[in-house]
Amino acid sequence: MDYELSEDHRMLQESVRDFSLKEVAPGAESRDHEGEIPTSLRDQIVELGLMGICIPDEYGGAGLDCLAGAIVVEEISKSCAGTGVLISAHNSLCVDPILAFGTAEQKQKYLPKLASGTVGCLSLTEAGSGSDAGAASCMAVEEADGWRINGSKIFITNGKEAGIMVLIAVTDPDNPKRRLSAFIVEKPWDGLRVGKLEKKLGIRCSSTAEYVFEDCLIPKENLLGECGKGFHVALATLDGGRIGIASQALGIAEASLHVATKYAETRVQFNRPIGKFQAIQTKLADMAVRIEASRSLIHRAAWMKDQKQPYGYYSAMAKLYASETASLCANHAVQVFGGYGYCQDYPAERFLRDAKITELYEGTSEIHRIVIARGVMKEAEQGFTAKV
Repeated sequence: MDYELSEDHRMLQESVRDFSLKEVAPGAESRDHEGEIPTSLRDQIVELGLMGICIPDEYGGAGLDCLAGAIVVEEISKSCAGTGVLISAHNSLCVDPILAFGTAEQKQKYLPKLASGTVGCLSLTEAGSGSDAGAASCMAVEEADGWRINGSKIFITNGKEAGIMVLIAVTDPDNPKRRLSAFIVEKPWDGLRVGKLEKKLGIRCSSTAEYVFEDCLIPKENLLGECGKGFHVALATLDGGRIGIASQALGIAEASLHVATKYAETRVQFNRPIGKFQAIQTKLADMAVRIEASRSLIHRAAWMKDQKQPYGYYSAMAKLYASETASLCANHAVQVFGGYGYCQDYPAERFLRDAKITELYEGTSEIHRIVIARGVMKEAEQGFTAKV
């Protein structure tokens, strides 16, 4: 088993890391306070090819694999988790389902736009359907001239900036197995308005929006995949999205370890750097071990996706472990900084605020434990005791 990155992946990692340190990190604090990502930074991200990292080159993208996408999100998130999720949500929640389920015409129409700067999003969650995505109530009714959408969606990452969305809506309310369908919706969208913009604990520069559909009419050809297969589209999309969020969490965890280690080297108490005390060393060691384990889980899940093997079990493990690692590492970093860690003059408090969301979106930790347990039970029923 080869644990080394390929030359192409290593070069990508180095170039994105350089960009992240020079262009993303310096404004992270101000973006957190201002609550948005400047257009100038988004333009740089587009120019570097990160919004089309996994889009085939025939559609104007970089044509790289899922592992490359994970590396990009990790490196950007080390500097700014809100900017990292802009890239992750765009690629995994909008680009991926169009690549996986779109027709040739849909790919030709939308993927070049997504690669060249139009921001994408997924419109799935509703006030009454969070973890229970199948309980959605936003309706899509087929008419002679298209699909008419009515209802609302919440918690849409990239919702303020998005120009293309993948929408999951009810098309057959009386058929529980074929209740939902997926659609592509593109601006300008008559009958759709951006509602509430959430004020959040963390990732404040990433927009989280409500969408309100009021007789929003979209063309019939914008159905994504088969009618009645929207739940399948949503679950498949979230499987991939979890690799992206795990990578975001990994970036936060690494940033937390970095600042905690640097501070432990320079903060002197009792006539010695606090990094000389075993209580601090234990925290740093625990952080390092969990970061390394998280990276292995993420790369395994990404590799399986690239090999077109079933990977939902592994992406759930990666996202569960990496997200809880991010919270642990950020909390440890605050503890290492002591009282200063609670102050906005130091980045540890931002890392702690940013980390928490990774345990919630793209499936809560509780949902992931259910997914993983079902996988374990399924293997047991087949005569195996563990995944290998």
